[in-house]
Amino acid sequence: MVQAYILIQTEVGRAASVASAISALDGVTSAEDVTGPYDVIARVESASVDDLGKLVIAKIQDVDGITRTLTCTVVHV
Repeated sequence: MVQAYILIQTEVGRAASVASAISALDGVTSAEDVTGPYDVIARVESASVDDLGKLVIAKIQDVDGITRTLTCTVVHV
C-alpha cells in the first residue's frame, strides 16, 4: 500500500468545493481545507506508485478549480 499527501492550490474561493469533490474520489481517505501556501491537503492510498500517479493525474488534477498539486509520498524509515 502506497500512501501520500497531496498538497493542492486552488483558484480563489474554491478550496471548500475542491476539498468536497476530492473527498468523494476512490483512494482519497481525507481532504481538508487548510491555511498557508496550500489551500487543501488530501491523504490518499493506492496499491502501487503507478496507481498513485494515475489517481493524481487522471482524477485529482481533473477536479475543477485546482491550479497546482504537489505529491508527498509517505515513507517509513
